[in-house]
Amino acid sequence: MTHPYGFSPSGRMLWEFHGGVHMPDMKSLSNGLPTAKAAIPPLLVLPLRQHIGEAAEPLVKAGDRVLKGEKIARGAGILSASLHAPTSGILRAIAPHPIPHAAALTGLCILLEPDGEDRWGELPPPMPDFAGLDPGKVIERIRWAGIVGMGGAAFPSAVKLAPGPERAIHTLIINGAECEPYISCDDRLMREQAQRIVRGIRILRHVLDVTGECLIGVEDNKPEAIEAMRRALAAEPVEATELVVIPTIYPSGGEKQLIRILTGREVPSKGIPAHIGIVCHNVATAAAVADAVLGGRPLISRYVTVTGGGVVEPGNLDVLLGTPAADLIAQRGGFRPGTDRLILGGPMMGLALHSDRIPITKGGNCLLAPAPGELIDPGPAHACIRCGRCADACPMQLLPQQLYWHARARDMDRVQEYNLFDCIECGCCAHVCPSHIPLVQYYRFAKGAIWGREVEKRKAERARVRHEARQARLERLEQERKARLRKKTEALKSAPQAAGGTDEDPKKAAIKAALERAKAKKAAQAEVGAVPKNTAHLTEAQQRQIDEADQRRGKVASSPENKAAE
Repeated sequence: MTHPYGFSPSGRMLWEFHGGVHMPDMKSLSNGLPTAKAAIPPLLVLPLRQHIGEAAEPLVKAGDRVLKGEKIARGAGILSASLHAPTSGILRAIAPHPIPHAAALTGLCILLEPDGEDRWGELPPPMPDFAGLDPGKVIERIRWAGIVGMGGAAFPSAVKLAPGPERAIHTLIINGAECEPYISCDDRLMREQAQRIVRGIRILRHVLDVTGECLIGVEDNKPEAIEAMRRALAAEPVEATELVVIPTIYPSGGEKQLIRILTGREVPSKGIPAHIGIVCHNVATAAAVADAVLGGRPLISRYVTVTGGGVVEPGNLDVLLGTPAADLIAQRGGFRPGTDRLILGGPMMGLALHSDRIPITKGGNCLLAPAPGELIDPGPAHACIRCGRCADACPMQLLPQQLYWHARARDMDRVQEYNLFDCIECGCCAHVCPSHIPLVQYYRFAKGAIWGREVEKRKAERARVRHEARQARLERLEQERKARLRKKTEALKSAPQAAGGTDEDPKKAAIKAALERAKAKKAAQAEVGAVPKNTAHLTEAQQRQIDEADQRRGKVASSPENKAAE
């Protein structure tokens, strides 16, 4: 079925995705003013985990002086991202600090005190001729820059740009939909930095070796951004690239939903777009790629929307990563009286913050401070009435009601049978629920419990492997010890035969053989008139005393009693 709108203004056929909701976009609060440069705060807080995957590993220590753009933490493995100093200054500590987290947890952070000089360090050379380079070299530059998906998912971009030779990419989609209410940072980025985005698109096409088209999807509530992108494409045309205006409906900016709208194709359950030959990147990610490849600059800043009725002057800021939320609110005039809520992100998928000390990370696109009563408080949850509205609104065509029941019962096996991990946590189900059940919270809880169980299972498996390896090592060492003992015993048993074939005790035979060798050596020295080295320094009187002692011992040894004992 086609979307009710049927075709885009350019005549391209559009497709409808299941569910979704219409709501006031509230973007006019913040998108009317140009983006301002945020001031450098007194302290930057840089979490080592600003992305999906393993936390970065620090390359610095407290007391180090760093320059702007200098790498201060490296990615730990493939699924990770490096971190760079957003400005010059001194590292005060590497310590736990509050971070964006649903459970209000702390995380290990690098605390950087800016020196006010904002002095750049040495950067790698630009790659203006990237089209003639091997894509792998360009991907390494993107990995070095620490670029992640800047639409909110924060997936390391270098991984996404290397889908493997078995997955040929025929379509590149650039996501400029920005469908969630209040958020307008991508809108302002397209208006003000369209040329950077277009250049990034050209690089992404080269890296992915796109065989078909590139589609830039923008919702029709952003006319200024649409016009700016059209002008940029006219100034620097990109092969087989089209700007497509799509209807405004939430969550059209979801990766799978945008793919459906633009191509009519469905990403399979538990699959990724690359499985069907499509890769999707955000417009801000494309701009960051252009900075890294054409300018040699890492990802150290981003556009952030500061909005809501609780902010005196809503708008957009160009923000250094690690800037605390309190500093950004203060730069937009501060909170209005009575404001008591702060959300990182939008009202549908945002994260309620317990403190305004939380820093902006690579995936943080909005600070929303709603005025009292601005966002409807659903009140206490009531019993599910089985109306089915949640299923009608779900863009992933899941069964939210069944997911809710099994998550509430902590039946994690059944939850997975209903494809819990296909849920994108868009909040459409909770938005339309007449019983005001916080459905997404149950899904997040279930996902966390399952992930925790898998982590424990992996730990137990690693412990089992280590135990088995230790047991095998101990057994090997015991076998080697026994083999050495057998070899030594056999050598001692063979000593009597080597000494003349007697049946006396092997130890006594060995001692006797040693004494005989010593006597033979002494006799040989006497024949040639040699003096033992250890007696050469003796006087005649001392030598005479030794000879007399030897004679006495000889008489004792030749006595009848000793001969009988022998």
